[in-house]
Amino acid sequence: MPDFRAIPSIEQLRQRPAVRALEAHFGGEATLDALRVAADAMRQAIASGLDAGTHTAVADAIETRARERLNGLFQPSLRRVINATGVIIHTNLGRAPLAASAVARVAEIARGYSSLEYDLDRGARGRRDVHADALLCRLTGAEAAVVVNNNAAATMIALAALASGREVIVSRGELVEIGGGFRVPDVMAQSGAILREVGTTNKTRAADYAAAISEKTALILRVHPSNFRIDGFTERPSLPQLVSVGKKFSIPVAEDLGSGELRSASEVHAMSSRSASEGEPTVVGSLADGVGVCCFSGDKLLGGPQAGIIVGRRAMIDRIRTHPLMRALRVDKLTYAALEATLVEYAAGRADQTVPVRRMLAMTADDVRARAERVAAQINATGAWHATLADSASAVGGGSAPGVALPTTVIALTHDVHSADAIEQRLRAADPPVIGRIEADQVLLDLRTVLSEDEDGLARAIVNQ
Repeated sequence: MPDFRAIPSIEQLRQRPAVRALEAHFGGEATLDALRVAADAMRQAIASGLDAGTHTAVADAIETRARERLNGLFQPSLRRVINATGVIIHTNLGRAPLAASAVARVAEIARGYSSLEYDLDRGARGRRDVHADALLCRLTGAEAAVVVNNNAAATMIALAALASGREVIVSRGELVEIGGGFRVPDVMAQSGAILREVGTTNKTRAADYAAAISEKTALILRVHPSNFRIDGFTERPSLPQLVSVGKKFSIPVAEDLGSGELRSASEVHAMSSRSASEGEPTVVGSLADGVGVCCFSGDKLLGGPQAGIIVGRRAMIDRIRTHPLMRALRVDKLTYAALEATLVEYAAGRADQTVPVRRMLAMTADDVRARAERVAAQINATGAWHATLADSASAVGGGSAPGVALPTTVIALTHDVHSADAIEQRLRAADPPVIGRIEADQVLLDLRTVLSEDEDGLARAIVNQ
């Protein structure tokens, strides 16, 4: 017969200092449940013939099982990870990491009350949709601005406010599908606007837009094909040409820029040719060309929080701002806090140094190599792990600058025993998890996308596996 006498009672287990610590951290009810489950598992093991050993050894085993169960139950599903993929705006990994000033601003606003909908000058109720307006207008030259929860929402509310029940002209070559299977025609249908396609997949001319305009036309929509490119036998009217058509027929032009390069066209032009942003249309440039409203993302090239930003003419923005959908699509105080703090970095002229996405984009292959050499040295100091350097390419990601490859240096990681698949799996199980990529049966780690404060953590996560 199995001998269960070595199993302590639940009350005896609760008197142990380590179990009391578990109760303080996880709560009494959850800890009690974990102890019972662990004790039941121990009884089953003993019934199956396990020699459990002494009373203390059994108590230690139950305590360990209870701790593991509690850690698993209380582990948040949303976790911080080290992005070593080399994809800067990685949608699956949360897109843009925030600047330190934005993180601090979020913490400041989150810990107390705020003037989200309170006018401090008048001492009365205010409006939340005016936050970030002044900074966005300063940086883009727009007359007005408003913020919603993502760029698809920005496009939808703009169409709903400006064109519901009427036609919106779009080139067939711009009817794109964005992440998660959402398509421009679907977004347009939900807005109540009527799609009027013009041109062909590869060629659309200004005359095609002009020929489609009728008394039913409310808007011309230009969509930046940010996540793909069509090469070869193609044609697309320039933005000034499209605006000229709109002016001729008194039809405004709206533009969905997607990633949203915030800097001026002259600033982008002055950048080194290695920049992935070069060639991307700018918000400033689009407004200068006469676009009525322009929509773009907050968490892509801007490097801020998830948001859909709409800038443009005051009359058009006011119609968007007062549309009933605004309440459903509005953002919260934490988004405004992070966005305004990010915009301040641009206004102060230091975004390339302080906003992580901008810093990663500007990093040279030599910059990355120097960092990779330091991490590789730490890895090679252990016996079984081997880290060598190799030339490779980083990607912008997030649908930005498709086809643009940034020269980089990667760490090619191998192990005496583990395969590449096993290494990749073990790194994902590390604390914090490390996400890399596999090529030619090697795990590649690109330091371009590893934050400087995570370098030591990356090395530790590897050698501790």
